[in-house]
Amino acid sequence: MALSVDIVAPDRTLWVGEASFVSAPSVEGSIGLLPGHEPILSVLAAGRIKVVELGGEDLFIDVLSGFISFDHDVVTIVAEPVATA
Repeated sequence: MALSVDIVAPDRTLWVGEASFVSAPSVEGSIGLLPGHEPILSVLAAGRIKVVELGGEDLFIDVLSGFISFDHDVVTIVAEPVATA
């Protein structure tokens, strides 16, 4: 089983693909998601999103705020990414 993941900023897509694991910083603490997890909707805190791609590669995205939604193995993250120079 895999997670279908969409990570978007207000003005662009940051990453779309399939993953085996996603973690994100919520205002209530870190959230870790595997296939089959209970549905959630949470506000993101500043921190780092981690995506473990199906091939085993780790992807990291630093964010300032946003929200995460998870249902039926679909992860949707709308986030304000940290600006890069």
